[in-house]
Amino acid sequence: MEIEAIRSGKLKQLPGVDLEEEDLSNSQLERINLAGATLAGANFSGSNLNGARLDGANLVGAKLATADLRANFLGANLMQADLSSADLRGSNLRGANLMGAKLPKATLAGAFLSGANLMGVNLQGVDLRGADLRGANLNSANLKGADLSQADLQGASLSNANLEETDLRGANLAGANFTEANLLCAELEGANLEGVNLAEACLIGTSHAKVTPPLEQVKIPLRLTEIEHTSIKDVTPE
Repeated sequence: MEIEAIRSGKLKQLPGVDLEEEDLSNSQLERINLAGATLAGANFSGSNLNGARLDGANLVGAKLATADLRANFLGANLMQADLSSADLRGSNLRGANLMGAKLPKATLAGAFLSGANLMGVNLQGVDLRGADLRGANLNSANLKGADLSQADLQGASLSNANLEETDLRGANLAGANFTEANLLCAELEGANLEGVNLAEACLIGTSHAKVTPPLEQVKIPLRLTEIEHTSIKDVTPE
């Protein structure tokens, strides 16, 4: 395989190729076709993959830090991949597996993550403005301080997730599951809470002006020990 030809962008059509553990850091790979490729452990740090096809690719443990990843990762396996400071704005990550992925300082504004597996992922402070997270698995994820304003989380599962100080203003949370989630001091202004499950969630200090329906009308089962700490009405103890 002509690695230098790939690095320079001369080879573009490589669906299904095996580049496991190869060093392709700081390469010009715009619009390259790596659909279904084996890229486990490969190094793409600092590379330009804008417009690339990586749908169905195996990127387990791949190094993608600081890379331009505004690309197609539909159904890709990104388990334990390093995406630190990567540009994933508007990327197609529908159905992708991101368990164990490293995402500090990554930008995911406007990304398509419907059906993605983000269980237990650390997304603290990550920019997810306007992201499509419908039906995504965010159970036990750390979203502390993340920006999810205007994001679509319809039907997403955030059981036991940490959403402390998370910005959810204007987000669509219809039908989402926040069972035992930590929403301490989260911002919920203008959010859609239709059919949301907030059972045993911590809502202390949340700001929730103009939510739909009003938070006071949402049935929120809480432990008896929590009732004295919340001002939410219509509490139904377990």
